[in-house]
Amino acid sequence: MTIDDTWPMRDRFLDLHCRWFRLMGEHLQDPQGQTLEYWRVEKADTVIILPIYQQQLLLPPPTYRPGVGQATWDFPGGRVAEGHTPATMAPTILQRELGIQPDTIRQLTPINTTGWAVNSSFSNQYLYGFVADLQPTAEISPDAIGKTVATTPAGIAAMLSLLTCLQCRAVILQWWWTLTPHELRGTSSN
Repeated sequence: MTIDDTWPMRDRFLDLHCRWFRLMGEHLQDPQGQTLEYWRVEKADTVIILPIYQQQLLLPPPTYRPGVGQATWDFPGGRVAEGHTPATMAPTILQRELGIQPDTIRQLTPINTTGWAVNSSFSNQYLYGFVADLQPTAEISPDAIGKTVATTPAGIAAMLSLLTCLQCRAVILQWWWTLTPHELRGTSSN
């Protein structure tokens, strides 16, 4: 079986650009020759960071999400600004959301080096995850922190029960999956 992976675009009847996204309405022709109407949104890529401070994951206070209709717990995150890379945005996001100074990040480790497609017929972007290991002497304002959770199996399970954001869940689950048992427990293998 051969899969035809291209659907010719017959026309674009709407192309709206704004700071946050691009909305397009298009007529595409499927392999059977039918013309189908598709709407899609292209957004800047997303960065989500897992900040770890003294073996605790840090979350900012919950933020109201209009599309969900309530405040939700989320890891620090944001869009990749034009002219930046996901790695250069991570310190900016941590400073904006948690007041973390860039020079207090001991190590910034990518969870994925190739962005994960967050794609449906109506949304197109890539997701990048990072772990920010903070200096133990970092000064973090308690007012900026909404919650801390231990980097233990019980702590991560508690975190997963809080998170409704699929992207945040994907990042923490991928990070958890890559940890060795001694790293997860905070013990050494020696």
